Amino acid sequence: MIYVSKEVPANAPGQQRLSRSDIWRGLVMKAENALPFVPGMAKCDVISRSGNSIVRDIVFRGEDARERITLYPEEKVVFVRESGNVDGFIVNEILGDDDNLRLRFSFALQLVDAPSDSTQEQEFRAIMERDYLKAVDATLGAIRQMVADPRYAAA
Repeated sequence: MIYVSKEVPANAPGQQRLSRSDIWRGLVMKAENALPFVPGMAKCDVISRSGNSIVRDIVFRGEDARERITLYPEEKVVFVRESGNVDGFIVNEILGDDDNLRLRFSFALQLVDAPSDSTQEQEFRAIMERDYLKAVDATLGAIRQMVADPRYAAA
């Protein structure tokens, strides 16, 4: 099993200031359509919704998967892999108060057909660590673009 976590400030000096609500709206948009937020994702189709849950089919790095997403308003989004070549979960959390907002991405993933600590898993870890950690910055960048769009304020 591969465990990775990265936490970044949402409002680093010189960057457009984001509120908890801005970040939350961005995470919900990412749950519904991750393509603008996750480099390496080629497909993201929502297949069902129920209460605070979304089920979607994705293609990430050429592999099909199904994810169940649970939304915890203004706090976190949890993605659980239900099918595909990888088991596990991903958590996107909004941490801190308005003066110290942070975004943390964590995941625990395991290749379905590879033993733990195998060369295959180690190679997978390097790729996933790089791609998912890029997704933290890409997510905040996409949220900043969304907030800067005049249509955002009208929505």
